[in-house]
Amino acid sequence: MLLCQNQSAMLRVLYRYPWRRNWNMSSDSRCLISRFSIVSAQALEADEIVFEALVKNRLSPLYNTKVVLRRLKTTQAQRRGKRAIEVLKKLAPRRLMYHSYSMQVHGYISSLMSNGHSSFTLVHGHHGSFSLRHWLQQSDWLPTLEATLALDEESVRKVGDTTTGGPAVSRHSRLIRVLMRDLLIGVNYLHSHGLAHTELRLENVHISPVDKHVKVGILGNAAYFHENAENDNTTENDLDRRQMMIAFDMRCVGFMMAKMVFQELMDPLTFTKFKLFFSKGHDPSCLREYLLRVLDHRLSSGNVGFQILDRNWGAGWNLLSLLLANKPSKRISCLEALRHPFLCGPRWRIAPSMEIIRWGLGSTAVRITEEYIYSLPQRRKLSHFIELMEMLTPHSKPKHWQELIPGKWRFLYSTGRHIGLTLRQPPARVLIGDVCLTVARDSKLNNRLSLTSDINFTVMRGRNWPHNKIGINGKLVINSSSRIQAGRRLYLKEENTVALGQPSFGESNAEHVLAQKLSSTRWRKVIPFEELPSSLPAVKLISGDIDLTMSLDIPLSEDIDAARNVIREVRTQVPPALFDLSKFICGTYVDSRLLILRSVDGSALLFTRSCLHESHNK
Repeated sequence: MLLCQNQSAMLRVLYRYPWRRNWNMSSDSRCLISRFSIVSAQALEADEIVFEALVKNRLSPLYNTKVVLRRLKTTQAQRRGKRAIEVLKKLAPRRLMYHSYSMQVHGYISSLMSNGHSSFTLVHGHHGSFSLRHWLQQSDWLPTLEATLALDEESVRKVGDTTTGGPAVSRHSRLIRVLMRDLLIGVNYLHSHGLAHTELRLENVHISPVDKHVKVGILGNAAYFHENAENDNTTENDLDRRQMMIAFDMRCVGFMMAKMVFQELMDPLTFTKFKLFFSKGHDPSCLREYLLRVLDHRLSSGNVGFQILDRNWGAGWNLLSLLLANKPSKRISCLEALRHPFLCGPRWRIAPSMEIIRWGLGSTAVRITEEYIYSLPQRRKLSHFIELMEMLTPHSKPKHWQELIPGKWRFLYSTGRHIGLTLRQPPARVLIGDVCLTVARDSKLNNRLSLTSDINFTVMRGRNWPHNKIGINGKLVINSSSRIQAGRRLYLKEENTVALGQPSFGESNAEHVLAQKLSSTRWRKVIPFEELPSSLPAVKLISGDIDLTMSLDIPLSEDIDAARNVIREVRTQVPPALFDLSKFICGTYVDSRLLILRSVDGSALLFTRSCLHESHNK
């Protein structure tokens, strides 16, 4: 399709920037863009120059319409432009969808240059001067983008929301849902026509102020699912190729979502650390724990991105982990993502899957533990959530635990007794830092695990310790080994007896309270049994001998009693099972991010998987 003929042209170049004056346009170049009035130009990459132009041909249906002339200089760039034309022909039967979610390609201008080389200029629609990346880099991007999209009540109704405006977190979350749903609809449109985008980035996505849609680029790098399978295993190869190409696009969508949520990831250095997490093979379900440290946010309440993803029982983290899953077969599809609770507002009732319910229970429990000061209602709620997670455990066989439990786990909470420094006068003031449990699998014996408890602490000196937490850093390391085998966790049935594993903070009949909660309408459809069972499957831990080592950055004194006082104080504040690993008797819940172990006194210890020992310090 030739948009203009080789004839003299009327050019009007507005040199708005000094560096554009060095450009020399030959007479051949002018013939290629005849009947266009050039408004501005910009060099995007080494292989293309983009002109913003106005159509001056009165006979053209695009007369007086602003378009973009993308002059492709290299052979590879010209191949991308011709590919975009092929994709346009492929998607012609559903042109309305194509125009809504892709840059509208009007045609191309091609001719032979005087030096013997061919020239190829792609003509496509003008969708504003900002890509999505440019929008996110603006200081006032949120109100400006809201105004561009004209988010009125009708617009937010389409994403299931009930209100407009509100706090910045609500507005940011609503805008992300609008952009993500539009982006996923456009990508799904390509996938349903046997095409993969293969180049989804913030730079290639534009937002049109005319139809308020996200444009997924000119599709110059779009690839067919089935074009290179020419052997006896055509069907199998086609399915593998299709799955891999869709998974690649979904991973790109996940990276785009992460940048929209966390403005810190717009920094190239921070984003490199973010991608390093995945290149090392870490599970994306642990991404929250990793970003809390990498982005230097000890508490999630201090960051808008964390607040957005923590809402609705942590549904945002679940969607992000599914988009960025390490295995292509585990990544979510466009249609599944559009039905995900994170992208569905309160108007839409979505029946959550069992996986989403487990994720929500764990995410809420982790958020409560971050509040640090545990009142009685908080402790009851945490105990209740832990019990529910144990009942809904997805992995109860020892072979599953052998695959999932190896790694480093950071201790979050114990349902047992809590002892701090505030109301006591111990001989040594010790502030407990991170407490981690490292589990390694013995390669020789399948049922044996080696356990290492690392307790980091600070010995504070002086009377001003409540305000000055600087002191001598130390570390207590406890090693042990355990055998695992199948077992069951019993619930005691005697009257007025506290059920095994309930916290000891004054509940007279915790089993009755739990059974009463499980009979409510909210949990009746979720719990796989109608009444509290007498026992639940668990993994029994049979521990061996323990070995304890303590190290300090600076010696306290020559007196051995000082070291004894420190060990005694650490033992007082830390749950007994972390100091004496032989007190762990069973494991009741494990998945890719959370772990629950029970000790001999019935208390439950909640852990979250940590990847910081390998990547945070680099």
